[in-house]
Amino acid sequence: MPIRPSVLALSALLLTAPPALAQSKAPVEPLGTALEGLPSAFPVQYLSTKVEGQDVRLAYLDVKPTARANGRTVVLLHGKNFFGAYWEPTIRALTAEGFRVVAPDQLGFGRSSKPDVHYSFHTLASLTKQVLDSLGIKQAVILGHSMGGMLATRFALMYPQATERLILENPIGLEDYREKAPWQPTEAYYKEQLAVTEESTRKYHHTYYVKWKPEYDVWVQVLYRQTLGGDYPRLAQVAARTSQMIYEQPVVHEFPWVKPRALVVIGQEDRTFIGRGKVPADVAATMGQYPQLGKKTAQAIPQATLVELPGVGHIPHLEAPEKFHAAVLDFLAK
Repeated sequence: MPIRPSVLALSALLLTAPPALAQSKAPVEPLGTALEGLPSAFPVQYLSTKVEGQDVRLAYLDVKPTARANGRTVVLLHGKNFFGAYWEPTIRALTAEGFRVVAPDQLGFGRSSKPDVHYSFHTLASLTKQVLDSLGIKQAVILGHSMGGMLATRFALMYPQATERLILENPIGLEDYREKAPWQPTEAYYKEQLAVTEESTRKYHHTYYVKWKPEYDVWVQVLYRQTLGGDYPRLAQVAARTSQMIYEQPVVHEFPWVKPRALVVIGQEDRTFIGRGKVPADVAATMGQYPQLGKKTAQAIPQATLVELPGVGHIPHLEAPEKFHAAVLDFLAK
């Protein structure tokens, strides 16, 4: 049975009435920096810990199998403009096959704390490992999308024994953006975050998909409604720091060191890259070339399998869930 996209269930609760809020004249209610009041398809749990001496709480979903348990766990690592909730179709597909699924909201994202700290993939990987340790999970399949693909790679490098297998779904960081895009101070990223609007957010999200569907707008609305809250400057600062993290902390050079078996799933129409609008057109044309980057990545990782999805953009698990889940389940069955 095909899995219904997660946004259908969430948007029914998030949006007050059709059409979507972007097209409605009704007042839009702000969302807090920890998404207070936003419904969740699964129970949200929290791990309390410390980062740089600050008390923080990490939100995560821990979803048990709905079919006979196979004893395996899949950890889902989200992209930068999302949080764990957008994995709902994948969670349902995996739990229906007997997998336990853990989907954290990374520090600085979603329902997790937004502390004033230095953000690094090493820190996020360590915190993800803390979540698994708290649950008694010694080994798991690590699946990361977009920024989560960079984090998944870092996790596999730091904790190879805890990584049963690695799955990368249209990860960013398949190229070193520092080679072509100019560096900018974190303050510049911060000013950009403060200037975002509903329309600019929607325009950017349109680039993720080959064909836009109304249900994708729910992810625009979550981000936009957070900009309306009084504490948004703190969230904007965290967003700026994690943008800097992506630019300054590449993983592409370490792909040959990845030890676990890996699956690289690439939507062939994806052209995402860091530095858009900051490089000349002729340079931009050489970046984000996922058909070539996917092949290069699969060749660099010692035990990698490449699955190419024609006609699919940056988020296969939302745009082509049946094809994406089939590729993942086939890989995990071997």
